[in-house]
Amino acid sequence: MTTSTTGTTETSTRGHCMCGQTRWEFTGAPKWACYCHCDDCRRNCAAPVVAWLGVTRDNFRWTGEPVRTRQSSPGVHRHFCAECGSPMGFEADHYPGGMHLYAASMEDPGQFTPTFHVNYQSRLTWLGPEDDLPKHEGTLLHARPSPGAGPG
Repeated sequence: MTTSTTGTTETSTRGHCMCGQTRWEFTGAPKWACYCHCDDCRRNCAAPVVAWLGVTRDNFRWTGEPVRTRQSSPGVHRHFCAECGSPMGFEADHYPGGMHLYAASMEDPGQFTPTFHVNYQSRLTWLGPEDDLPKHEGTLLHARPSPGAGPG
């Protein structure tokens, strides 16, 4: 928790890469939290599924060593640690004002609570999520799990 200059208490969430040099922080609650099954996310992390949380860019900042960024496709920017290569975040022109962060990079990833799946049609058949969360066939742009929980 951090205290603002107005005396109110704001929740602050932090995360870091594997080597600890690149760090991030945001205030407030995530706007959404999900699992993504798309091929791009899986390949970027070499994982069968990726857990994401979305925050407002205005409430987010990089701390520690500067993050490196790679444009993986037009308008899509993937952020990673320059030292250890850990994937850290994702921004895209089609999610204006949003920062997507890898839940596993949270200081305490046990605090992550996913609320839905996206790109479920792309899931690996040998990975059978045994949960009751909503499973959307499209991207986050097409998944509206609750009012105001849209992208970014």
